[in-house]
Amino acid sequence: MLHRAALSSCVGTSARCLLARVRSTASSNLLHFPGSTHQTARHWSNIPFITVPHMRSHGKPFAHRSELKHAKRIVVKLGSAVVTRGDECGLALGRLASIVEQVSVLQNQGREMMIVTSGAVAFGKQRLRHEILLSQSVRQALHSGQNQLKDMQVPVLEARACAAAGQSGLMALYEAMFTQYSICAAQILVTNLDFHDEQKRRNLNGTLHELLRMNIVPIINTNDAVVPPPEPNSDLQGVISIKDNDSLAARLAVEMKADLIIVLSDVEGLFDSPPGSDDAKLIDIFYPGDQQSVTFGTKSRVGMGGMEAKPYKARASALCSSISSPPFSVKAALWALQGGTSVVIANGTHPKISGHVITDIVEGKKVGTFFSEVKPAGPTVEQQAEMARTGGRSLATLLPEQRAEIIFHLADLLTDHREEILSANKKDMDEAEDKGRLAAPLLKRLSLSTAKLNSLSIGLRQIAASSQDSVGRVLRRTRIAKDLELEEVTVPIGVLLVIFESRPDCLPQVSALAIASGNGLLLKGGKEAANTNQILYRLTQEALSLHGVRDAVQLVNTREEVEDLCRLNKLIDLIIPRGSSQLVRDIQKAAKGIPVMGHSEGICHVYVDSDASVDKVTRIVRDSKCEYPAACNAMETLLIHRDILRTPLFDQIIDMLRVEQVKIHAGPRFASYLTFSPSEVKSLRTEYGDLECCLEVVDGVQDAIEHIHKYGSSHTDAIITENEQTAEYFLQHVDSACVFWNTSTRFSDGYRFGLGAEVGISTARIHARGPVGIEGLLTTKWILRGENHVVSDFSEQGSKKYLHEKLPVPQTSSS
Repeated sequence: MLHRAALSSCVGTSARCLLARVRSTASSNLLHFPGSTHQTARHWSNIPFITVPHMRSHGKPFAHRSELKHAKRIVVKLGSAVVTRGDECGLALGRLASIVEQVSVLQNQGREMMIVTSGAVAFGKQRLRHEILLSQSVRQALHSGQNQLKDMQVPVLEARACAAAGQSGLMALYEAMFTQYSICAAQILVTNLDFHDEQKRRNLNGTLHELLRMNIVPIINTNDAVVPPPEPNSDLQGVISIKDNDSLAARLAVEMKADLIIVLSDVEGLFDSPPGSDDAKLIDIFYPGDQQSVTFGTKSRVGMGGMEAKPYKARASALCSSISSPPFSVKAALWALQGGTSVVIANGTHPKISGHVITDIVEGKKVGTFFSEVKPAGPTVEQQAEMARTGGRSLATLLPEQRAEIIFHLADLLTDHREEILSANKKDMDEAEDKGRLAAPLLKRLSLSTAKLNSLSIGLRQIAASSQDSVGRVLRRTRIAKDLELEEVTVPIGVLLVIFESRPDCLPQVSALAIASGNGLLLKGGKEAANTNQILYRLTQEALSLHGVRDAVQLVNTREEVEDLCRLNKLIDLIIPRGSSQLVRDIQKAAKGIPVMGHSEGICHVYVDSDASVDKVTRIVRDSKCEYPAACNAMETLLIHRDILRTPLFDQIIDMLRVEQVKIHAGPRFASYLTFSPSEVKSLRTEYGDLECCLEVVDGVQDAIEHIHKYGSSHTDAIITENEQTAEYFLQHVDSACVFWNTSTRFSDGYRFGLGAEVGISTARIHARGPVGIEGLLTTKWILRGENHVVSDFSEQGSKKYLHEKLPVPQTSSS
């Protein structure tokens, strides 16, 4: 039995180290591998730390990518381009090492892995070429002298001979690699006849099942050394013939009732036009009904498969151009799908993803093309993003009064449909409480009330009233030269992706801000608020229909993972997360080339100075911590001047917190003053989000500022003092998005700032900081108006001169 530490060591071994160990067993290209290591069969399902997928009843393939994590029996097909080097002579050892590592990880999770591999031809070509060159060099050295060696040429090598020479070396390489993970591998060579002969079929089936039962990874390949030519149309009667490793993988998967085939080649998947063309888009999900409009790309550059797939390429090329991919991969994939096995075609050669492509697919991430029999009724998220961009551009061209009218109408709809909204929200609340999946702070955020809806409606009206001069406002005018004038004007950012959890009131708020700023919007809410979000989205669509721009706001209802959404860098311009600090951190980590606006934590401080007013302290501290402890602007750390300790004011603060049932965690310095202290804080950088806070002692305002800078999150920090000089020093020196004097930290909010609402609070240093309203969702563009102007006119020999005169900016109606 392999122990957990040993397994962790094996799984953590880098491909580079593994490759070095494999290479150490080789000499030039005549590799010498140790014999297979016989081990006791291991039963991983008995190891408690491994989650073993349950064997499912074979029948229908998985309908969605998210279900692939339940795949128990998996076939990995490695194309020639994946296994071989670019020069087609020899194997891509680094890629193979990475693939073996991923297969080993999945095998050690309790899955049953099978590999259908190419590569024998390339490995054999390398070995035969070496032998021929060595033989020629010896003969020429004996008969012609060394000066003739440079003229040697290697003859064209017959593929079947290469396969015969390469099979043993290829298998020895796999055996050596899997041995590093204490996994045994076994080779099986098959031909078409092995599937046509009933007895041979049963024997093959029995052998594979026995190997899987013993936790051995079968490595299967067509016996290319003796493979006969394909029989024309032999696979048109519902049984696919073995023409290459794609068809072998499909036939094998169906015979063995595999849950999933992963087909790795040198293309990303299926495209809607030739890969590399300007308009080519990767097809995320391919449906059997789409095969009526298919054209295929070229065959593999090495191996035997493309040779035998030619008839299908010729036949398919006569069809209407739509899909670009190797022909038999699609045919075999569709046949396997019909047989009950899910299929993903992906790139196994890309250096950035090949190290985790197999595990990513099994985890349900959006990699390659997923074949599914279930076609969603609605558009894909990519289509929704494109609709949002088109709708946003139409929205931006509306008159300001028209955009405001949409928002006013939405505010009215929230009031008119109050009972329907609260009923849907109650359903969400009941489901969340029954399942017990939400913490108390998240439950509070999920809850809506009449008061919340009234405040929401008021906030929307504020947004509508303040949006009149947001888009297209002239910020700067400059006369560059005579009849050449430059303007800088405000414009929408583009398409926003707002991901929020547990707070359905975010949907109309963010929608109103996007409408006011002319931005397209993608919304991804948490499933815990699905019912409430759906009714709020329907009302938003109704309001947008007032001026025919309903596509501008889209609610993502598909099973799209947040990480997949964060990869749409060509469709989304800005991501705004609304939720827990963990959600924000995950999105910041997952975003690929898309800026993220927000804050990962809301560690807000209140500093009680030695000159603080007794009457103000308890009111402000209570409101900052207890009014809504789950909010990001709630106080998490209370800093007390050391002179206040053991005074009546300190006792009042402690009594108030005790009455409000706030759990106090003592900071290191505060704990040192006490004989019996509360539980000492584990970290001074903690966002509790509940009726808990840290209490720490500081020497004065400078010490408080240093503490805030060291342990805070640059969100909101406040001072309570009657000393104006101390207060101003605090306000000017604390480097946070919001800094307050004698007020609650809870004022850090778009609605309370008069912004109507906010898409979030940003602690970033660029573009927008603090509560982000309409202004934070705008950028600028430059408009230059001229009259037959060219740059050459302004050269030393030119006839024109630059003026660069500042011109007055038109006054807005609000001004």
